[in-house]
Amino acid sequence: MSGEKPLLVGLDLVKAHGRTPALRGASVALAAGEILAVTGPSGSGKSTLLHMLAGIVRPDEGSVSYAGQRLDRLPEQRLTELRRTEFGVVFQFGQLIPELTAVDNVGLPLLLAGTSRAEARGRAGEWLERFGVRGQAELRPGELSGGQAQRVALARALVTAPKVVFADEPTGALDSLASEQVMTALVRTARAAGTAVLLITHDAQVAAYADREVRLSDGLVLPAEVAA
Repeated sequence: MSGEKPLLVGLDLVKAHGRTPALRGASVALAAGEILAVTGPSGSGKSTLLHMLAGIVRPDEGSVSYAGQRLDRLPEQRLTELRRTEFGVVFQFGQLIPELTAVDNVGLPLLLAGTSRAEARGRAGEWLERFGVRGQAELRPGELSGGQAQRVALARALVTAPKVVFADEPTGALDSLASEQVMTALVRTARAAGTAVLLITHDAQVAAYADREVRLSDGLVLPAEVAA
């Protein structure tokens, strides 16, 4: 990472689920426009870290700062607003709304922000084009392949031109070809838009798309020389 001030910083993060520790003092920083892969075995705290950095879960200890403001101290209403405007989130199974077509799924964040339906559908169609699924615009999620559905989910995450996309195992349910298509589309689109990406993955081939990798083990970020 360059010497510029990071866009997003989690510092000394601690979180437990009941008596089970998920994070034990993890620290990570993400620069504007950077693609960062967070790797590690199942149960190492990767998803908990993502949820904390995205303002979905608050830390028990430590701090999360975004663009100079403390996320962990913001009211829930402001966090919800940030997730609608400056953050995009993608999960392993996409979590598309099954009753909506692909284009309406992508346009939904714009509608929630007050955009007219016609404009939302138009902008959503442009993002589907960027991800190579414009031809599936009027299909519902159940009619899409896994790779197509995940590209629709990525288009939905990016349609609001967020500063950061949080991607939690976005290829975990896909075969190798679909994974390659999804990651190629994500990296190309994020680079063009200047969007930072925090990518959670257990797959070394997926992590290779990132600019940098940090590795979690037992709730801690390993030193770079150990992670390598």
